[in-house]
Amino acid sequence: MDSLQDRFLRYVKIDTQSDETSPSFPSTKKQLDLSRMLFDECEQLGLEDVTISEYGIVMATIPSTVKGDVPAIGWVAHVDTSPEFSGTHVKPIVHENYNGQDLVLPGDPSRVLRVSEEPRLKQMVGKTVITTDGTTLLGADDKSGVAVMMSAAAHLMSDPAIDHGPIRLCFTCDEEIGRGIEKLDLDLFGVCCAYTLDSDGSGRIDSETFSADQAVINVRGVNTHPSVGKGVMVNAIRILSNLISQLPTETLSPETTDGREGFIHPYHIEGGVAEASARLILRDFETEKLAEYA
Repeated sequence: MDSLQDRFLRYVKIDTQSDETSPSFPSTKKQLDLSRMLFDECEQLGLEDVTISEYGIVMATIPSTVKGDVPAIGWVAHVDTSPEFSGTHVKPIVHENYNGQDLVLPGDPSRVLRVSEEPRLKQMVGKTVITTDGTTLLGADDKSGVAVMMSAAAHLMSDPAIDHGPIRLCFTCDEEIGRGIEKLDLDLFGVCCAYTLDSDGSGRIDSETFSADQAVINVRGVNTHPSVGKGVMVNAIRILSNLISQLPTETLSPETTDGREGFIHPYHIEGGVAEASARLILRDFETEKLAEYA
């Protein structure tokens, strides 16, 4: 039987980066490569009701081992990785028996995981740490969750003496761009409740999450040759920069909020004198506040 680490290393090597500019679902066809692999692996494990939708959503059932009508619960993870950094040709590095020192990533030695900046590394001394080589994302968000689900399914299928009700597995696409449940058929999923395996550590269950939206700002300027720009040129970059500079910084920003505090996060900007645009993430635990932020 594959170990949890075996599964994780296999999954992260598959490029599943999503694309927020794509109108299709999934936003990138390469996400289907992992979806199809998971479909095949679920069948090989002997799971029941294994399906894959035209949108790449995979579902399967770990059958109940107890008598009676027991409600089904669900486990959920997403296959896509963030579009903010490359997910192509991922080269995972396994650091066994981690010694507690800074980790220099060999593919790009300028990238260093410093203990002073990542204090959780202190908790990993003597354990196995997996990183990228520094040239790509690793994709642990959320392929660690995918690997845990598949390993747990394999374990439960191999030991019917463990009492449990039916467990539905669900692997979604495009979570990183805020579209993860757009094509999810809740009736087909058929669970009384579900747990998403996508967090920042073990031993924790979050019972709520934020609402999120995206704001896009487009600015059109007027471009002329700088030598004759007086009274004519309208610089879209300056206008957009001024607008962003007026956003709150002491509050409502990721740098200054935590817990249930909402924020406005400009995360991408591009353009020139004639036209410039910015994309912002809006998040809050009170959904109605998203409209206020926009």
